[in-house]
Order: sequence, then C-alpha cells, then structure tokens
Amino acid sequence: MAYKAQIPYGAYWSTPFARWQGALANLNSIELAAHVAKLELAKRKIPAEAFDFAALGISVPQKHAFFGTPWFTGLVGMGRVGGPTIMQACATGVRTLATVAQEIETGSARTALAAACDRTSNGPHLYYPNPKGPGGTGAHEDWVMDNFGCDPLGPHPMIQTAENVAARHGFKTAEQHELVLRREEQYRMATADGNAFQKRYMTLPFEVPAPGFRKTAAVLEGDEGVNLSTPEGLAKLKPVMPNGTVTFGGQTHPADGNAAIVLATPERARELARDPKIAVRIHGFGQARAELAYMPEAVAPAAERALAQAGRSIRQMDAIKTHNPFAVNDLLFAKVTGVDVRQMNNYGSSLVWGHPQAPMGIRAVIELVEELALRGGGWGLFSGCAAGDTGMAIVVEVGDAG
Repeated sequence: MAYKAQIPYGAYWSTPFARWQGALANLNSIELAAHVAKLELAKRKIPAEAFDFAALGISVPQKHAFFGTPWFTGLVGMGRVGGPTIMQACATGVRTLATVAQEIETGSARTALAAACDRTSNGPHLYYPNPKGPGGTGAHEDWVMDNFGCDPLGPHPMIQTAENVAARHGFKTAEQHELVLRREEQYRMATADGNAFQKRYMTLPFEVPAPGFRKTAAVLEGDEGVNLSTPEGLAKLKPVMPNGTVTFGGQTHPADGNAAIVLATPERARELARDPKIAVRIHGFGQARAELAYMPEAVAPAAERALAQAGRSIRQMDAIKTHNPFAVNDLLFAKVTGVDVRQMNNYGSSLVWGHPQAPMGIRAVIELVEELALRGGGWGLFSGCAAGDTGMAIVVEVGDAG
C-alpha cells in the first residue's frame, strides 16, 4: 500500500550524536530539539504556521517533560499545534513516524512534524514514595542505568538478549568483530570528503548552545565519541559477561541527540520539498515481539510485516538499514532474511554513531532516504529492535514525484 503521508525531500534533519556525558550532556533534550527545529525549519524556509500536528518521541524524562509535545511545539513557534508524546524505547522514532502518518491518513492533518530527542547523559534519579514501606521509605531508580541493566520481566540486562541469540545461532566473538570493522568502514563513507553525506541532512559544524541558548558552548565537526577500531584492538577485548561472546567493541555506546522529519500530504510535500521532482513515499510499517530475552530476534519479523504491508519482498529492497545495538543483531537479520550482511547499513548505523534511543530510528530513516536519492531512487527498509523484545520497521520509496 501507499500511505497518503509523504516525506518532503530534504525536510528532515539530525544533530550530530554526542557521546555519553559529552557536549550535549547538560542541555534539556526537549529544549535543544526545539532550538534545532526552529533553526532547521528557518533554513528550509518552512514557516511554523504550516503545521497542524506534531508528535514528539522521548524515552528518558527531562525536567518539564510532562508537557511533552505542546511544550516542544510552543518553543518552536507552533503555539497552536498539539499532539502526543510517545515512548517506545529504541522503537520510538519509527513509532512516532507511524503516529504522524496515520494522522495524515485519516485526514486529520496536512502537514506534521515527527521529532524525537533523548539525553542518556545525566539521566534522572527517581524516588517512588511508599508510606507503608519499612520506616516509610520508598523505592528508587536510576532511569538510564537501572533499565539498561534490568528488564523486569526477566530479570536480565539488555546484553543478555544478545548473548542468548549468539548462543542459539552460534555467533562467535570473531564474527561479531569482523562485522564491526565493516560497519565502521561504511560509516567512513558518510564522513568522507568533509562529512559530505552527513551534510545532506545535518548542519555541520554544529554549534552547541550553552544552557541559556544565548551563547555557543562548543562546536562539533561531526558525531562526538565515535572510536574506530582495529582488528588488533578488538582481538584484545574480553566478553563483558562471563562465558559470553559480546565485547564492548561489539556493541553500541549511549549518546545524546535529536532528529526530525516533516510529513505531509502529497500536494504539501511537493511545496515543502528541497527538490519537488523527488517524492519520498511511505509504503508500510511493521511491528513484532520476540521471545522473552531474545530482543534481536524481533528485527526480522518486524521487517517482514512492513514488507508485507508494502507488497514487496526483501529482495526488492535497494537499501537496508537496521538498528544494531549489538553486532549480533545484523548477523541474525542476515541469516534469517538471506541478505548480504556486508551490504546493509551503508553510510552508518547506530552500532557506530551511538544510541540516544528515541531519535536513533529517525536518523536511520533519513540516511536511508539520502542513500536512495544518491542511487537515483529505489526502495528501502529500516528495521530495529527495542526494549521488551519488540521491533518496528518502515518501508519507503524514493522516486519521481510524477
């Protein structure tokens, strides 16, 4: 099928992703996302008054996050635009896109913004009162660290899901490290020629504002905290878990950042596109849930459902991107689907550029669109896993507006 909602070509952006406790660690992620959106919309000459709906994805609470999307849109200058605030861990980005696309599908909106932001740095420390507890004491939680380390249904840490899949399918450490080197090689495609590929959707150098948003605190030339590996360096790493296979080199790193995509009716998309001759169509969404503690196994069935809705096979995809918090994810996806694991994730993926959760999927979709545009058009798939052994996927097509 083809959704009514289209992505105006070029009407999207992402910040560089900054390492944990790095350049973006002291900025409220919603305020930063609004600051960036305001600048990027002005750069594209898209007025705030053009929008009639928005959705904001976020998975790590910030101060005043209770007000969510209305606060974000108000800061951007969309004072009459409302919408939901969405949380689905690492699937938040695609879930936000699906929510906005459905609003346009029903005729409830014509021009909408799907934005996502997160700051894993300086995560909140929460206290849950319990007057009936021993001595009136309650429970406490470090939102980021405790949830990285424990799925309450298990309980088990996130990395255990990768180890379970590695054990079930026989993926060894050396195989994971070999793929890491390939993913880093693909990331270099995006940073070649002065970050030419990333500059197709990212403003670089990126001026990091001070907390008051009046001064510049730092300047990022690109993603912060990406450490490229060597075969010798990876070979020295030991698995994180006893008797395991996954090393720190075989998994992503927490990060901060934001990203956004404009969606609109076909008529409005042509008006807002950087090149009105290019159409970016959405053909399918899919979601899935794997067996408890086998999170990477959700990626392939989510992709299959998105492809089924699009009426296409994976062999008809010209480009494929995945959320790969562990190298194991891509090894399994390739094994299940039969695709060439070395040809997925051109120009970068979350395994390399980091994992700020909510905006990760939106950035991946943006890069997918730009890869297809460089090819002269075609079909693309993005699929990724999320906490709770879930997954979400999207199928897009870049072609002539016609």
